[in-house]
Amino acid sequence: MLRNRTRLLALSTLALTLVPALVACGTSGGGGATSTAKKICLVTDIGGLNDRGFNALANTGLEKAKTDFGVVKTVTESKSGNDYVPNLTNCVTQGNDLTIGVGFLMQQAIGTVAAQFPDKKFAIIDGTGTDDKGNDLKQSNVTGLFFKEQEAGALVGVISGMLEKTPTAPLKGTKTISAVGGISIPPVNRYIAGYQWGAQQIDPSIKVLIGYSNEFADAAKCKPVAESQIAQGSEIVFQVAGGCGLGALQAAGDKGVYSIGVDTDQKAANSSVIASAVKRVDVATYTAIKNVVNGKANDHAQTFSLANDGVGFATGNIPLPADITAKVTDIQNQIKAGTITVPDTIKQ
Repeated sequence: MLRNRTRLLALSTLALTLVPALVACGTSGGGGATSTAKKICLVTDIGGLNDRGFNALANTGLEKAKTDFGVVKTVTESKSGNDYVPNLTNCVTQGNDLTIGVGFLMQQAIGTVAAQFPDKKFAIIDGTGTDDKGNDLKQSNVTGLFFKEQEAGALVGVISGMLEKTPTAPLKGTKTISAVGGISIPPVNRYIAGYQWGAQQIDPSIKVLIGYSNEFADAAKCKPVAESQIAQGSEIVFQVAGGCGLGALQAAGDKGVYSIGVDTDQKAANSSVIASAVKRVDVATYTAIKNVVNGKANDHAQTFSLANDGVGFATGNIPLPADITAKVTDIQNQIKAGTITVPDTIKQ
């Protein structure tokens, strides 16, 4: 009896010794969420994760951070501009270490919420925290993640100009191309400015039609804008309207002309896509999260460009001739070297 009691006491002591070690093993290492894992909240713009572009890319960066760092992720989708402040506020009150807003249209909301929670960290794609007049509040807890969209636009503009210069079927050589923007805001207009510039580097007489849907989500709003441009002779349609722009790609496919995607490789969206102007929102999102995980302060403004592989282009559903590839590479190298600067405003 005494021997059994002694054995039980020994086993109990061993168990008590192992508990702290087991607890320690459960809260360290590995890629999964832990009690010390950083919590990251992403608030999408209108259009949500199914836009096949902007919002989806931000989520891709967040997913990579989850895999690499074990962050705990929350994604909240905005259905309208009225959702911005409540969604951002909920992220903060839920104890997230970093709240990321996706899109220029969220600037004022970020400025408002960041002012209410000065000890919490925020980041925003394509903007910063502003007042109701659009002035940068220069908040130390807000990081703006900016892009030189005009450089990506320039590359697909060069492709378009080269194709129009020596047209082959289905192109007829109308010397007319176009861009369908969503809302006329700086990131959209920088893309279009670069596209216009790139095409006119090849042929100064080329006509670039520009229209806006005033919409980023509903594809039905972009399709008629593109159809109108095609009726005016546009043979290559560049969509710069997020999920709405998928309608422009569809219009190009229906009418037998070419199209260009935006933000991410969109060749799978429609057979008419010959290239896509790429904006690596996923890289920017991941970078901001990585800095928070590593305890490194994010700069108030970070810019992603060709020089740091923050923008670029992806090939599409047709093979580009060698002369076009060579010309695009030449322009790209000159932009990276700083020997040429792409304008960020549309030429009237």
